[in-house]
Amino acid sequence: MLALVRPDSWNFPLFLHVLGAAVLFGALGATVIIATRAPALRRLLVRTIAFLELPAWVLMRFAGQWLDSREDIPGDPSWLGVGFLVGDAGLLLLVITALIAWRGLRHPERRWPVRAVAAISGLYLIAVFIAMWAMTTKPD
Repeated sequence: MLALVRPDSWNFPLFLHVLGAAVLFGALGATVIIATRAPALRRLLVRTIAFLELPAWVLMRFAGQWLDSREDIPGDPSWLGVGFLVGDAGLLLLVITALIAWRGLRHPERRWPVRAVAAISGLYLIAVFIAMWAMTTKPD
């Protein structure tokens, strides 16, 4: 019901927020696939994290904050809290993943960095999916 009465001035920040979330979701999926199916493509793995995941996170998070500053949502709905939690914790996970992937690029004989990147990215992919579900259905 909230989307039906949304002012037009919210459309652009909402578009940027959803675009960032969609690109982040796709980049996380690509990272998991690359890490599990083609671990030899470590350079592509690092580039996917650096040039897709991190900029998409920045777009998603800052556009979401911009949108939140324009809205006056009464109370503290749980769907908004889930979005902020996944977004904020996600930066830490993305930085850890980037460092591990870079470390794996420097030491190609080690297999654990690629497996760790796949595991962390897979967990964050699930968290982003849950946040997307919570923010679209607004179960509160």
